[in-house]
Amino acid sequence: MPSSGSPGLPPAEEYDLGVTRTPRLEIEYCTQCRWLLRAAWTAQELLTTFQKELGEVALAPGTGGVFEIRLDGELLWSRKEQGGFPELPELKRLVRDRIAPGRSLGHTDRAGSASEQSE
Repeated sequence: MPSSGSPGLPPAEEYDLGVTRTPRLEIEYCTQCRWLLRAAWTAQELLTTFQKELGEVALAPGTGGVFEIRLDGELLWSRKEQGGFPELPELKRLVRDRIAPGRSLGHTDRAGSASEQSE
């Protein structure tokens, strides 16, 4: 009986394609502005920081200058609303506060508290 999968891979029916893993982080980026690399880098940084806490990170192509980050449908960052791209430490704190509030972000937390004290 022939396999429906590619050589070296299990058949497609063995993959769990119908399940969304949570929490799900989505980064919608503008293809016209060529922000794929920025979106991919942001995803990589968040996946590296929240290896065990994030269930899924999705890159969603969009248009019209969009760069939005949502966590389980909740808007965390909008380039249009906030007037630019998120600083990575701030974005990590936003994500952490929702999915792992007791977790320390190490030097990211220390850098944030030092800049908040100087204001």
